Amino acid sequence: MAKINLESLGKPARAAIIVAPAVIYAVIFTMLLIAPKNTQIKARMADISTQENDIAQTQGMASKLGVLKEENDRLRARLQELSEQLPEENEVSQLLAQVSDAGMRSGLQIISWKPGPRTLHPSKIVYVVPVSVTVTGSYHRLGNFFSALTRLKRIVNITNISMSGPRPSGNEAILNISFTALTFTAAGPGGLSKK
Repeated sequence: MAKINLESLGKPARAAIIVAPAVIYAVIFTMLLIAPKNTQIKARMADISTQENDIAQTQGMASKLGVLKEENDRLRARLQELSEQLPEENEVSQLLAQVSDAGMRSGLQIISWKPGPRTLHPSKIVYVVPVSVTVTGSYHRLGNFFSALTRLKRIVNITNISMSGPRPSGNEAILNISFTALTFTAAGPGGLSKK
């Protein structure tokens, strides 16, 4: 094997021969160890950034928790209040009896009381329960009856009011009155599935 005489080489060549192995080791070390670690570090930094964003969002939501709980409590109270105005299916007959009693207490004579089939309201959240009613009595007593209905906790709408055949009776005129009393019942969680 031939020996290279380093002394015969110039200073720059000697320096290159001495530095070359260190440079080669540095390049290999960088490519095999440092570059993959840098990639891992960048990936971890991206994960940290994502987690910090998630933490900031969560802290923002947590800061609103008290307000949201108060709003939830307020909405639950309102729901309870509104649900009291919609009778359950088994309470409809009781409500209709209250309406009938209010009519009799107002001095109206009930001639007929015909509940109709319930139908789904266009909102699809309640059923409409109609009752066709025919009574006789004075206009003033009818007003008292309608006033009594407004004091019920449940919703009762009066539609299709018709008055006819007035006849005198003392200081009042007695009328034949017909109307439809509408009440509502919750359609339930199944909505259309109940019928």
